[in-house]
Amino acid sequence: MDNQTHPTDLDAAYQGALDFLYQFVDYSLTRNLRYSPEKFDLSRMYELMELLGNPHRAYPVIHVAGTKGKGSTAAMIASACQAAGYRVGFYTSPHLIEYTERIQVNRQEISKAELVHLVDEIRPLTQVVEKLTTFELTTAIAFLHFARQKVDVAVVEVGLGGRLDATNVVSPLVSVITSLSMDHMAVLGNTLALIAAEKAGIIKPERPVVLAPQKDEARLVVERIAAERNSPLTEVGRDLFFAPWSRTLDGQVMLVWGAEEQPLVNEFIESAGRSAWEPVRLNIPLLGYHQVQNAATAYAALQVANREGLLVSSQAIRQGFAQTHWGGRFELLRRNPPIVLDSAHNQDSALKLRLTIDDYFPGKPVILVFGASEDKDVCGMFSELLPRVRKVIATQSTHPRALDPNQLVEMAHRCGCSAMAVVPIEEALLEASRLAGTEGMVVVTGSIFVAAAARAAWDLLMQAQKDGKPGCGV
Repeated sequence: MDNQTHPTDLDAAYQGALDFLYQFVDYSLTRNLRYSPEKFDLSRMYELMELLGNPHRAYPVIHVAGTKGKGSTAAMIASACQAAGYRVGFYTSPHLIEYTERIQVNRQEISKAELVHLVDEIRPLTQVVEKLTTFELTTAIAFLHFARQKVDVAVVEVGLGGRLDATNVVSPLVSVITSLSMDHMAVLGNTLALIAAEKAGIIKPERPVVLAPQKDEARLVVERIAAERNSPLTEVGRDLFFAPWSRTLDGQVMLVWGAEEQPLVNEFIESAGRSAWEPVRLNIPLLGYHQVQNAATAYAALQVANREGLLVSSQAIRQGFAQTHWGGRFELLRRNPPIVLDSAHNQDSALKLRLTIDDYFPGKPVILVFGASEDKDVCGMFSELLPRVRKVIATQSTHPRALDPNQLVEMAHRCGCSAMAVVPIEEALLEASRLAGTEGMVVVTGSIFVAAAARAAWDLLMQAQKDGKPGCGV
C-alpha cells in the first residue's frame, strides 16, 4: 500500500474491501441453511490454503470452540501467552465495533491498510476456488497475516460449530471446548449431543483436548470422540478444579488446583485460608461466575500447552489473565446508576446474565433494552430474564436478521412483562436510562449486534454530552 494514501482514500479502500468480502455467502448469516457436507466441507479451505502456501502451518495453534465463553477463554489464553513474551496471533468473530477486531497480533488489530492489501492479494483466488464464503476468506486472511507477522503462536476461535468450520484446517497444539448449550440449532442440530458432536469435530487424532464443565449429554459425546481419536482429554471439574474466592465490580479473585492437590485444598478450606499452602490464585477483570469457569478452562489449556512445549509460566498466566479485556461481556458502561452491556444471545447465556445481575446488583430494578436476531430463542431468553425485569425496551440493530421490536413487545406481553418499542438504539438507551432513574439499572442484551450498536450509541451520547448538546443527558 502507498504510505502516502490519504485517510479518505484509505477509508474508501477499506469499505471496498469489506464490500468485497461481504458479497460472498456466509453460512453463519444464512437462515435455516443446513450445515452439512453436501453444502459445506473443508475442501475449499484446504485448496485456498494450498494456493497461499499453507500459512496456517507456520506457527502452533490453540484452537477454541464452544457455544458460550469461547471468546473470553481465547482472549485469556492469548493474553497469558503475550505476557510470557510470545508474539501472539488472535482470531475471533464476530467483531463488536470494527471488522479489524477479528484479526489481532499482540492484541493490536490489523490495520485497515493491511486488510485492504491482503484482500487485494486474495481477490484473484476467488476466481480459482469456487463458492468461498465470507468467513473462509476472512480466516485465510488471518492465517496469512499471522504468518507474515511471524507470530510465535496463534489463538484461533472457531466461527460456528467446529467440524466444518473454516478454522478446522489447523493441526492444533491443543484443542479447547468451552461451555456447550443450545444455539444455532437449525445449523448444528436440535439436541445437545448433536451440537457437542459438531463442536468436538475440532479434536484431532492424538492431539490433546481440554473440556470445560458440561452437562452429561455433551460431556459423554466429547469423551467418546476424544477416546476414538486417541486424544488425551483434560476435563475441568475432573482433572482440574476451581472456585470463586472474592469479587467486586473491578474483577474477581479465583482459585484453581489439580485433582492431585485436593487433600491440600481441603486443609486450606477448613483453615479458612490460613494453611501454609494455598492453591493458585488468579485475578480476572471479567465479571460473573461463568467467567471463573472460562478462566479455569483457559488455565487448563495453558497447562496442557506447557506440556506440549509452549512454555507459559504461572506468573505470565497471572499477569495475562489480570490484563485481559473482552468487551460486551457484562461490561459496565456506567457504574452509578449502572448501565450493563452483555452479548447474551441464547437461553443459557441469558440465565448466566441474570445470575450475574443478582450477584452484583441484588434487588436492583432492571430496565431491559433488548434486541435479537429472528432465528434466536427469544422465548427462552425471556423466560430467564423477564422475572428480574421491570420493563422491556424493545429495539433493533441494523443487522438484516434483526427481529421487529413490535414482535418483541408482543412476546414480552405474553410473558406478563411491561414493554415498549423504541428505535433507534440511542433513543432506547435514553428512554431506559430515564425509566431506571437513580434507583434502577439498565441492561442491554439480546445479541452481539445489539451490544455493538449500544456501545457505539453510548460513545456518541457521551461525546454529545461532553460537547454540551441539548437532550443528550443519560
